[in-house]
Amino acid sequence: MRTAPLQRGFAEFVGTFALIFVGAGSIIATHGGNLTAIALAHGLVIAVMASAVGHISGGHFNPAVTFAFVVTRKIEIHLAAAYWFAQLMAAILAAFLLEAVLPQPQVDAVNLGAPSLGPGIGAGGGVVIEAVLTFFLVWVIFATAADPRGAFASIAGLAIGFTITLDIFMGGPYTGAAMNPARALGPELVQNFWSDAWVYWVGPLIGAALAALAYEFFYLHPVSPEPVGPPETGLDEPRPGEAAAR
Repeated sequence: MRTAPLQRGFAEFVGTFALIFVGAGSIIATHGGNLTAIALAHGLVIAVMASAVGHISGGHFNPAVTFAFVVTRKIEIHLAAAYWFAQLMAAILAAFLLEAVLPQPQVDAVNLGAPSLGPGIGAGGGVVIEAVLTFFLVWVIFATAADPRGAFASIAGLAIGFTITLDIFMGGPYTGAAMNPARALGPELVQNFWSDAWVYWVGPLIGAALAALAYEFFYLHPVSPEPVGPPETGLDEPRPGEAAAR
């Protein structure tokens, strides 16, 4: 039975809400000073939520990820619009809830967890960093969750969560490593903090589109000969512990 758009949209709402509530909340709780805790909080919440509802909605939780599926024609535009609406509304609601229940001085000290450019990072550099980090994220999503041949589809959520964690370890001090327009918009809107806000739309959308198109062209688009690995090529790769076929 096919999942209705409302059911898929609600799964996206819950997952995105969790990302902002836990992710931005971890920045507030640590006063923005514990990169390891912040990176793990973002990565773990995505790993858990993608694993929980990936079979319902695909576990995008990110307008840039949904955009990647649009440009490769893997999602219908009306369903993508429902995803975008759910993601953005969830981000805003989660930010409002954090603003309402957490101590105001802690919230204000880190602008509700809104991403911002670090010292010495210009807007152009911020766009590049966000684009590269989002490229890695969408590349892993396509390789583990969108590619039907992916050997690790059953642990896609874990791989995606780890990618977010490693991205934040690198990009957190420089751009906040949002990789997600919804992750930026919720805290920005509620806190009325708009410093270089466009960076967190342009960078992730460019990176997501490039990753999706590249993976589609090289691995999902029919090519000749088939990529190394499938039995049709005669180059079937061995499982660990097995000898390669001669």
